[in-house]
Amino acid sequence: MIDRLEALRRRHREIQEEMGRPEVVGDHQKLASLGRELRALEPLIAAYERYLAAREQLTDAREMLRSEKDPQMQEYLRGEEKNAELRMADIEEELKLLLLPKDPNDERDVVVEIQGAEGGQEAALFAADLFRMYQRWVETKRWKVEMIELQESGIGGFDKVSFEVHGQGAYSQLKYEGGVHRVQRVPQTESQGRVHTSAATVTVMPEADPVEIELPDKDIKIETSTSTGPGGQSVNTTYSAIRITHLPTGLVVSIQDEKSQLKNKEKALRVLRTRLYERKLAEQQAEQSAARQSMVKSGNRSEKIRTYNFKDNRVTDHRIDLTLYKLDRIMQGDLDELVTALATAERQRLLESG
Repeated sequence: MIDRLEALRRRHREIQEEMGRPEVVGDHQKLASLGRELRALEPLIAAYERYLAAREQLTDAREMLRSEKDPQMQEYLRGEEKNAELRMADIEEELKLLLLPKDPNDERDVVVEIQGAEGGQEAALFAADLFRMYQRWVETKRWKVEMIELQESGIGGFDKVSFEVHGQGAYSQLKYEGGVHRVQRVPQTESQGRVHTSAATVTVMPEADPVEIELPDKDIKIETSTSTGPGGQSVNTTYSAIRITHLPTGLVVSIQDEKSQLKNKEKALRVLRTRLYERKLAEQQAEQSAARQSMVKSGNRSEKIRTYNFKDNRVTDHRIDLTLYKLDRIMQGDLDELVTALATAERQRLLESG
């Protein structure tokens, strides 16, 4: 373990030196990539420095104890020796957790897509509720939400909503939200007071850097149009809406959120890169053996991951068999307990798998 920690400490110093070089300072993408790597290493290096300090204290106490004749001083040094041993043992456990394999995407911003699924209008209403839940949670993190696309239904629901979340470590926490979210409640449209079951899908994708997913001009078709609102009416007279088609895959991204054509184009290219990056990740994961797949899935849209029961004020996460009777608070954005439990379960799985 010490050899690995020393190698990582050397890498930490190398990154710091590399980030100070003029050619790197002028390369935004390279600087961002190195910055993510540095931030990922910092908790580990800080813990290792504390471990080395405790080890030095232990060595000093033992050396002094060998030559010390005074009984009271000997007792004091034995106490110092014991304290240093306990600190080292505690930090060793912390280091084992920090050395667990990291998801290389954890520090990235994310694109989240929520769609009403089974349940018609009620599913669309629930999709809107989920969006507001995530929006409130993101605000508590002091992260930023940037809208990409919003398709509203007739009664205040969302058939589909897409948005970006910008914030350090956004993917590391939001990645557990991917999947089918089921709701059990009396819909607004239900006159008999009967409980209905509906669902919405959530997709969480790590945002790709331009350097990772190249988009040569020959591979994309860009079309412009005037932005439209509900019912198809034009909401402005400038050709600001952007539709980009990725010719090799057929993927299409349409953005009309911004009034500026340039901003819509930049946003559409970011979303296209992210979807291509997600496809690339899915292909890599498909090549891995089933034994390596986590019980805490990160984006399987066919998997029911959570049930929200409004009558009982209950939320159940089916992946880790966790039930919380605080649905009202969770819908207001109090997601930390759920996210922490999922991350803890994933770390435990990695520890047990060796």
